[in-house]
Formats: sequence, C-alpha cells, structure tokens
Amino acid sequence: MEDKLGQQSKLEFENLVEETSHTLRTTFVSRHKKFDEFFLELLDNSEKSLNDMFTRTYGKLYMQNSEVFLDLFTELKRYYTGGNVNLDEMLNDFWSRLLERMFQLLNSQYHFTDDYLECISKYTDQLKPFGDVPRKLKAQVTRAFIAARTFVQGLMVGREVANRVAKVNVAPACIRALTKMLYCPYCRGLPGLKPCQNYCQNVMRGCLANQADLDPEWNLFIDAMLLVADRLQGPFNIEAVMDPIDVKISEAIMTMQDNSMTVSAKVFQGCGQPKPSGMGSSSRGSRSARGISDVFNARFRPYSPEERPTTAAGTSLDRLVVDIKEKLKQSKKFWSKLPDEICVKDKMTESDEEQCWNSHAKARYFPEVVKDGLTNQLNNPEVEVDITRPDTLIRQQIMTLRVMTNKLKNAYNGNDIYFQDSSDEGSGSASGNGCTDGCTTEFVFVGSEAPVLGDRSDERSSAAAGGASSSPGPSPFLTLTVLLASLSWSRR
Repeated sequence: MEDKLGQQSKLEFENLVEETSHTLRTTFVSRHKKFDEFFLELLDNSEKSLNDMFTRTYGKLYMQNSEVFLDLFTELKRYYTGGNVNLDEMLNDFWSRLLERMFQLLNSQYHFTDDYLECISKYTDQLKPFGDVPRKLKAQVTRAFIAARTFVQGLMVGREVANRVAKVNVAPACIRALTKMLYCPYCRGLPGLKPCQNYCQNVMRGCLANQADLDPEWNLFIDAMLLVADRLQGPFNIEAVMDPIDVKISEAIMTMQDNSMTVSAKVFQGCGQPKPSGMGSSSRGSRSARGISDVFNARFRPYSPEERPTTAAGTSLDRLVVDIKEKLKQSKKFWSKLPDEICVKDKMTESDEEQCWNSHAKARYFPEVVKDGLTNQLNNPEVEVDITRPDTLIRQQIMTLRVMTNKLKNAYNGNDIYFQDSSDEGSGSASGNGCTDGCTTEFVFVGSEAPVLGDRSDERSSAAAGGASSSPGPSPFLTLTVLLASLSWSRR
C-alpha cells in the first residue's frame, strides 16, 4: 500500500508541475509559431510585391532577369530558417549581379565576356552606380534579419527548455516526503485534511531545488529577449525594412539609369573598350539601346503603405511584440516561484494555519521555510537533498540558456555569431553575419525525445528552393567550443 501511495504521490506531483507550468509552455509554443509564420509571410509578400511591381514596370525585360531578384529572396529566407548564408556577402553579390545585368542592357550594342563582367564587378564600390541605396539597405536588412532570426530562435529555446524542465526527475527522497504530506493524514483518520502551506513549501522547495537553480539564467535570458524585442519595435524592425524593399531597389535602378553614361565611361576606361555585339548595322544597335533606355525610363508610381497586402492574419510586428513582451515579463522568476504557485491556499493547502496537516497531526507547522535552490536544502526539515549532485538535465538547460542569451546580446548590437568546428575546411566569416549550416544546432537539448534543432531550409523547400541539406549534429569539439565561449562570456 505504501508503494502504491508513493507512486500515486509521484504522479500527482508530476501533474502539478505540468499543470502549473502549462501557461508558460503554451505561451512559448504559440508565440514561436506566430512569429515564425509572420516573418515567413512577410518575406513572401515582399517578394510578391516586388515581382508584381517590376513586371508591370519592366515587363519582359524584368522577367528575363527575374532570377537575380528571386535568388535574393531565396537567400533571405534561407538565412532566416537557419541556412548557411553570409548576409553581407550575399547582398554584395546581389548588387554585383544587378550591375552586370543592367550594364549589359544599357550597353547592348557591345558584347561582354565573362572576364569583362568580372572586371565590372570590381568597380562596384568605386562607381557607386546605385547611389547610397546598397549601403543603407545592407545595414537595415542585416540588423533586422539578425534580430528577427535570433528572436525566433530564442522563443524556440524558451519553449524547449520549459518543456524539458517541466518533466521533473523525482528522487526517492522527494517521493517519501510527498507521500508523507499527501497520504499520511489518511492513516490518521483525517482524509480531507490539507497540508499546512509552509509545510508544502518546504516539500516543494526540496523536490524542485534544481529547477530553482535555473532561475538566474532564465531571468537573464528573458531580459535579453526583451532587449531584442525593443529592437524589433524600433531600429531593427524587419517589417519596416521589407515592406518598401521593392521601392528602394527601384530607386537604385533609376539612379544607375540616370548615371549610365558616366558609369559606362568609367568602366570602359578601367576595363577597356568592349567589342561591338555584331547585331547588324549601327543604327539597329542604336534603336535597340534606345528601346531599353525607354523601358528603364518608366517610373514607379508613388509608394503607398495602404496598398500593401496584410501580413500574418491581419496582425503587425508591433502588435506581436507588445503581446510577447508582456508575456515574457510575466515569466520572470517563474522557476523560483514554482513551489509557491503549487502550494496555493485552498487549492493545495489549508487556509487555516492552526487546522492543517503539519506532517504529524492536525496543528500549526512551526519550522521555517527554507530558501530556494540546491545549496539551501542542506537544512530542509522535510526532504533529504544531496546538494553535491546537481541534476544533469537542469545543468544542460542552464548552459543552453547561457548560449542563447549570448546570441541575443549580440543580436541586440546588430551582430551575428556562430561557432564553427575547426575541422571544417570552409573558413566562413566569423566577423560578420556568416553562419554554418544549421545555426540552430548550437542549441542542443539533451533528452530521450529531444530533437536537434537544425537547418529548416529543406523544410521550407517552397520558400527556399535549393536550400542547404540537413546538417549533421554538432561534434564534441563544437559542444566544447560553445561551453567555453559561454563561460568566457559569463566571466566578462
């Protein structure tokens, strides 16, 4: 009978923790889903808007060169979903390819070899054919995408950590204390008597000592999430960047068209005079060039924000961020408050402190309530806790939160970081926005059913055709690198 009551006590305790943490866990699940859907739909709508606008404006000329723009959005989606994309290099490549295509169109009377086109690309920085648009857009896109991707990764990490920590490892000493608190009144003929609140808190603090130790790192993680949320509302607002991106690119194209004579002259001076294309008579070539110039002279209609398609089920980034910030603030100190949340009067414990179960009889409970955390359980009068053996799973989640917090702090400053195995041959770009395949594999959640969070590029094949293949899990060296980097950060 005692064994059966022990198993029943264990089950009741597990259910109590699951029930009490339900709101926290569902918050991270639902908000991660909402933000992820919003960002992906925002990218899809931006791509559609650019395609529609450029098709109306340039017609066949755009459609023949549309892959330059489609590749831009494919790479942006692949970066967001965790792919191996260096934003800085990718954006530079986009403008170089656009320069090559436009230069050929504006100088169609000439034939350009691959070597000549490569020479043109080398002059991109000097010529500034698109004005200041590439520089400004690169800064805006880079910061916004780093913030958006890191924030969604943070929601995913919060979700996984909460799910794992809520599945408590119930020690034998805890089961004994729970059985004594929940079922010993039955043996005394007091089946309806609830435990005293302070008594319940001591039992729960002993049983949830390791969970409470997660709290300091959890609070730092929540603070970092709130900082990045502020950035998403302000200067790193991805919605404000992506909505008018077609207009900004069109301005850059118009700038180059207006300066085409100067740009061409400087290129011919630096790369040499190209050979005629051999299209026929010079008059025919001139007519062709004029025709293309006429198409480029078509101006975009004024940009009207009201004409934008509604994104993500009629919501906006500001509304999403305001909502999640409130929920994040409520989740602070959750793990240290968990014993108090469980031992609520009338629900779990007796409201009358003189008429409650005190572990021996129906009377007041006199021992003081111990503080939370593992080290404070040495003098817990109800649960024998071995303070020399911290829970391995909890320690792993603490490290996971530490790594994510570090990443969020960097995203707040507009920087992207990643950890690369030194055995990899590719060098990558650690200084900028590079990322090895499957950035999210940094966050390894150890557990029997724990998935490795990897590159979602292949999952989103419709959004990022040709995405990188799924990457393998992190090597032991990578895991060690993450640990060392995080410890180094914490010391600073």
